[in-house]
Amino acid sequence: MYAIVEIAGQQFKIQKGRSIYTHRLEGDVDAALASDKVKVLLVDNEGSITVGAPTVAGATVTAKIVEHLKGEKVIVFKKKRRKGYKKKNGHRQYLTKVLIEDITL
Repeated sequence: MYAIVEIAGQQFKIQKGRSIYTHRLEGDVDAALASDKVKVLLVDNEGSITVGAPTVAGATVTAKIVEHLKGEKVIVFKKKRRKGYKKKNGHRQYLTKVLIEDITL
């Protein structure tokens, strides 16, 4: 069984017992993810596919915030040739690891 959900403006394919990384969410570690932040768009239950318009009625996902962390560093390098212009910048995205506990219809 899997589902397509929308969390914080991003869509994910989730399964029970798996973890996903999303943009930083509000909430404490080991706290349950609020049900209004998770929109279930599609559910596949052993070959029986239910598509929502826009969400699947009655479908819920229970999830738990495991940890807050930072992603890998991304280097942003800008250069204009023959002008002596160089700018080097770094960026690390704030992420939240979410554990999917259950998917119900």
